[in-house]
Amino acid sequence: MNPFSSPTRLRDMIRAIRACKTAAEERAVVRKECAAIRSAISENDQFYRHRNLAKLMFIHMLGYPTHFGQLECLKLIAAVDFPEKRIGYLGLMLLLDERQEVLMLVTNSLKQDLNHSNQYIVGLALCALGNICSAEMAMDLAPEVERLLLSRDQTIKKKAALCSIRIIRKVSDLAENLMSPAASLLKEKHHGVLIAGVQLCTDLCKVSASVLEYLRKTCIERLIRILKDISNSSYSLEYDIAGTVDPFLHIRVLKLMRILGQGDADSSEYMIDILAQVASKTESKKNAGNAVLYECVETIMGIEATSGLRVLAVNILGRFLSNHDNNIRYVALNMLMKAVTIESQAVQRHRTTILERVKDSDASIQKRALDLVFLLVNETNVKPLTKELIDYLEVSDQDFKGDLTAKICSIVDKFSQEKLWYTDQMFKVLCLAGNYVKDDVWHALIVAISNAPYLQGYCVRSLYKAFQTYSDQESLVRVAVWCIGEYGEMLVNNVKVLEMEEPMTVTESDAVDVLEASLKNCSPDITTQSLSLIALLKLSSRFPPTSERIREIIMYHKGSVVLELQQRAIEFNSIIQRHQNIKPSLLERMPVLDEMTYLLKKASSSQANVSADKTSKSNSRASLKLPNGVIHAPATPDLDLLDLSSDDNPANTSSSNDYLHDLLGIGLTNTGSTDQGIAPSEGTDILMDLLSIGAPTVQNDILVSDAVSSNQGIAPATKPSSTTQVMDLLDGTPTNTSISDYQNPVHPSIIAFQSNTLMITFTFTKQADDPKVTQIQATFTNLSSDTYTDFVFQAAVPKFIQLQLDPASSNFLPANSNEEITQSLTVTNTQHGQKALAMRMRIAYKVNNQDVLEQGQVNNFPPGL
Repeated sequence: MNPFSSPTRLRDMIRAIRACKTAAEERAVVRKECAAIRSAISENDQFYRHRNLAKLMFIHMLGYPTHFGQLECLKLIAAVDFPEKRIGYLGLMLLLDERQEVLMLVTNSLKQDLNHSNQYIVGLALCALGNICSAEMAMDLAPEVERLLLSRDQTIKKKAALCSIRIIRKVSDLAENLMSPAASLLKEKHHGVLIAGVQLCTDLCKVSASVLEYLRKTCIERLIRILKDISNSSYSLEYDIAGTVDPFLHIRVLKLMRILGQGDADSSEYMIDILAQVASKTESKKNAGNAVLYECVETIMGIEATSGLRVLAVNILGRFLSNHDNNIRYVALNMLMKAVTIESQAVQRHRTTILERVKDSDASIQKRALDLVFLLVNETNVKPLTKELIDYLEVSDQDFKGDLTAKICSIVDKFSQEKLWYTDQMFKVLCLAGNYVKDDVWHALIVAISNAPYLQGYCVRSLYKAFQTYSDQESLVRVAVWCIGEYGEMLVNNVKVLEMEEPMTVTESDAVDVLEASLKNCSPDITTQSLSLIALLKLSSRFPPTSERIREIIMYHKGSVVLELQQRAIEFNSIIQRHQNIKPSLLERMPVLDEMTYLLKKASSSQANVSADKTSKSNSRASLKLPNGVIHAPATPDLDLLDLSSDDNPANTSSSNDYLHDLLGIGLTNTGSTDQGIAPSEGTDILMDLLSIGAPTVQNDILVSDAVSSNQGIAPATKPSSTTQVMDLLDGTPTNTSISDYQNPVHPSIIAFQSNTLMITFTFTKQADDPKVTQIQATFTNLSSDTYTDFVFQAAVPKFIQLQLDPASSNFLPANSNEEITQSLTVTNTQHGQKALAMRMRIAYKVNNQDVLEQGQVNNFPPGL
């Protein structure tokens, strides 16, 4: 190409592209320029090579292919002059990445430029290597970069440190070669070199434990000196940002100190004074100061700090909660959620401020503050906190009511100390947010009322009064109609009146009015209407004068388009008209609902959800030092083969025979039965509709059974099926109908292991249709005053037993039985009926960073498993 006929300049091409009004016009301009550049490349035009490459970079940023110009970068890099090298390296970083094979050709040029006498060319090479370095290039060029870390030029040192970060991320084995030069960078005075050096040390600590120990010994005093210098330095325009001296360097140093002090008491002790100084002297009026304070709090909570220093950190977070910036309030709440497990009392002092944040206008802050309040609740403050939350429930936004209601119900259920307080709080929640209450919550409330005879009269009267005002709350209506149907005579006759109750007069007709209103005026929900019809049927037996009126209300639904309501109406009308002789016994009050059975089912369901969620995440989670696992061992006496299941516990395949011998013991006995008998009877399944003529109704979500007398009980759980008389409610003819036992066998819970510091309880669930399979819910309770961390449970069984161990609910076990860990086990006894269950356990955890190991054998499994 003729050098005197210059191609289009870069600015002219940019102007032409920006002038395009359509994508087609832009593509035409780009195609024209690319064609000209290809011609120049084919003619080996050296005069305008840098201009062509600059245009290629702009075209690349627009998203068009530019692979045909990659070799031009290498030609410019090989040039002698700095301007050509600068464009070449810029094109290299922009047009190529580490996956391009053409990079192999540039390694030699980079090595030459790293040893160049011109510092600016050396800087170009370091920048390029720091951006596109591959593992092969890192191995080849690491010695040159290591040498440049000791250069006298500050700029070269800074760029070499940043390039070293890229190198150790690609090849972690080079970390030990760079640790000594990296530590020497912390002696520099230039802030840019210091920031790069601190970041390099941080990355070195992450990739190598030996480097971490080395830097702990050599760098802590230097880091403390850096913080003292910048904290005590006078005003400097170059480094001052909103009144804070170089907050970027502050934050980098604090992060490195957190890594060095984590889990090391000696290192942490050196840092305490300087951290207290930074936390006390840093201004919190500007965002730069707040950033430094937040990082300081993170460091204090991350190292082995004293209690007083942690209280100071929590107080800083408390000040953040009153800040006008939403971001600062949010990060303070996030940090307090971590701090509450370490300094609970210090966080409790800011409870009032945290409660105010629940009422914040920002939805994310509301939710985070509510989560924190939930963590703050304990037996001593549950009543005032619950009162505050319920008061706010009345005025809270509709979008927030669901989360707030769920948290209040969870708090009341977990920390209720007496049933009267529990029912009062639940009634308030039902009145204010009954439409947001989940089914399992009002199910649990009905079970609790059933098990509190002294409160049944008070509850039915309270619900009757609440219904008059809050009949639009679905869950309140459901609980109210159930209670009126069960305890209507207590409402009318004022039975079991408590001292605090106000006198009230309710007639039989008034009670029926409530149920009629729930059918006509409330939500057309099938569950609510079905409960109302059941309650009316029961009142027809208890209030004979209202029987005819009740029959008319029920008859109205014989023409309902909803099959469930139509069937109920027809059957209930038949009971009222044609079966007067059996109606009193059929409509007796329901037997007390088995509260323990319901709670166990609820807990099992929750644990199943947790296990499923944790299983889905287990593949992406880093392996623990001692993962939960299942070890299959042969039954005694043939201990010739210890089969370690690689599916369940791949990490344990390298375990030694001694380890397995310690876990499994000399032998496993087959006499796992005890003298404990099987539970004599089952609890009533409160979700089964007993008026469905031998089969459960379609509406399984209706809580209450259709009022069947307790003398028409279900077959004992120990029998797979039985024959019982079921009355045909339409014609009154008794028939022998075989009904299968829908309940699972009940086996008593056992204490599988107990020491002075730990107790393990097993709860069993067994499927009637598969007697070989047993579901075991293991509950771990910490009996000591120390918190257990890294808690891991392992189990070993004979070969005729198959064991599946689901993930535990947590690996953190609080002290003094404050909280428990649960874990599900599925045991399949392939020789069920011939050999009993046997199991050995191994429990590992840490107390004050000291490893503790406990193990034992379970010999008291209930018979029949």
